[in-house]
Amino acid sequence: MPPETADTAANTAKDRSAAQRHDGWRTLQRFLPYLWPADNPALRWRIVVACLFILASTAVQLYLPYLLKWAVDAMNMSGPRLGMLAMWTVLGYAAGRFAGVAFDNLRNIVFERVGQDATRALAEHVFAQLHRLSLRFHLARRTGEVTKTIERGTKSIDTMLYFMLFNIAPTILQLIVVAVIFWISFGWGLVAATAVAVAAYIWVTRTITEWRTHLRERMNRLDGQALSRAVDSLLNYETVKYFGAEKREEARYGQAARAYAEAAVASENSLGLLNIAQALVVNLLMAGALAYTVWGWWRGQFTAGQLVFVQTYLTQLFRPLDMLGMVYRTIRQGLIDMAEMFRLIDTHVEVADKPGAPALVVRHPSVTFDNVVFGYDPDRTILHGLSFEVPAGSRVAIVGPSGAGKSTIARLLFRFYDPLSGRILIDGQDIATVTQASLRAAIGIVPQDSVLFNDTIGYNIAYGREGAGAAEVEAAARGAAIADFIARLPQGLDTEVGERGLKLSGGEKQRVAIARTLVKNPPILLFDEATSALDTRTEQDILGTLRDVATNRTTLSIAHRLSTIADSDTILVIEQGRLVEQGNHIDLLRRAGLYAEMWARQAAESEELGEAAE
Repeated sequence: MPPETADTAANTAKDRSAAQRHDGWRTLQRFLPYLWPADNPALRWRIVVACLFILASTAVQLYLPYLLKWAVDAMNMSGPRLGMLAMWTVLGYAAGRFAGVAFDNLRNIVFERVGQDATRALAEHVFAQLHRLSLRFHLARRTGEVTKTIERGTKSIDTMLYFMLFNIAPTILQLIVVAVIFWISFGWGLVAATAVAVAAYIWVTRTITEWRTHLRERMNRLDGQALSRAVDSLLNYETVKYFGAEKREEARYGQAARAYAEAAVASENSLGLLNIAQALVVNLLMAGALAYTVWGWWRGQFTAGQLVFVQTYLTQLFRPLDMLGMVYRTIRQGLIDMAEMFRLIDTHVEVADKPGAPALVVRHPSVTFDNVVFGYDPDRTILHGLSFEVPAGSRVAIVGPSGAGKSTIARLLFRFYDPLSGRILIDGQDIATVTQASLRAAIGIVPQDSVLFNDTIGYNIAYGREGAGAAEVEAAARGAAIADFIARLPQGLDTEVGERGLKLSGGEKQRVAIARTLVKNPPILLFDEATSALDTRTEQDILGTLRDVATNRTTLSIAHRLSTIADSDTILVIEQGRLVEQGNHIDLLRRAGLYAEMWARQAAESEELGEAAE
């Protein structure tokens, strides 16, 4: 795949943003089932009650200007009754303001569970989908970018819902009611002026915000790039130290951070321009409306209270409209972030169970590769019609030069990928026709790099099978010959292993991985170069443990060091994705083929190392 240049990246970003701008309604329609769950009537009732509070709050706010108008008009006249009327109206005005705040907060209290439940359901759906996607997807995507997509998508939901239901809907209602009130009190002139101003305000806001959306999309893309570089660098902390590449990593991250900062400055500066344009439209209308009211008062058509009446209504009307730019931008950005999250949900699941697929039933745990052809890319085949059989209860090893396809066999066996052609059978059952969960439950693996969760040793061992008890964890630790090490730790099984298990040595991590597999207790074991990263002494200790673990199980070992698998029942020699030799250690040495050549080369290397050590 060719590297992404600045031009191709820009074109990709343009295509993505164009698609995002055109699927806003479709994104919203897809989200509605999460907001209005068919299986949860209690949440739907909460939405209804929240809407009633919206109507109550809007009604109170629309009534408040009348109270101020009556109070001002009463104060311009004399008489004790008018004084009491003015007093009661201002007290009513204060009570109405309190009621409006109370209704708004009661609405938030009622609706909060709805928003959080919708956010939770969608986040769980995305998380489950990520685990259903194939290994190819996870190898191609950066973890930082994926997590940032989920974070943005879930965070945008609650805010977007708040603005759509509690800002836009009440504002539209107020616009309609205020237009009716102005028509009754002042005639069509003020209604038309207000309508033109609102239309101009919306046009200015939408135009500038669309421009700002491009800036925001670029800023988010650069933010994700900076985060992914930081995560990648920190995950490879030891590699950075090995090569003294701190300055290079700082420069690489600094480049991404500077690009993000420039984009952020442009985005924030555009916000200032938007605010100025909005203020110009609002104050032109305010000046015209107040001047019109004063002119009418001068001619005796209006009262002084109507000046306050108009000013209060316009202030209330444009207070939510002042936020229109932020609201529009938030909703647009929310739709973009949600659309990106829905794209994760829509990502094609490369390896999927067939409808109605049965569970794998293992009575005789044999493994068969039947004329398997596979390549990660269509134009680069790794396995060329590979066929072999691992009888139930036997110990079979797979060896070969680097790039021969040994690790690919392990990935195909776990069905991380499907073959281009041919079949893989376990106990005579094609693994493509059974459920993946039952397939993987039947196979245990001890990989070369045993990655552990950033939790306790006990948690990592018990991870082998859901619901494993303390007694099973302790028994597995003894079986993996790590119980004595755990007993010497001050916190025992509660000892934290650190990120990816970095607080443990290579041998300790391997033993935890072996214990985890023992807890799983599968009929088939796969050792994928499980000792190649260990020193000779630790390797011999681990090999002894692996031999004990493999008793009464079908074992498939993928090895680089031939000495570790010399006692296997059968050794399969793979070269360029083809089975070229097969037999036990003695038979293969007698044939003087590829295996014998590899054995001799490794033996010579061992002698050279021994002489160098002396």
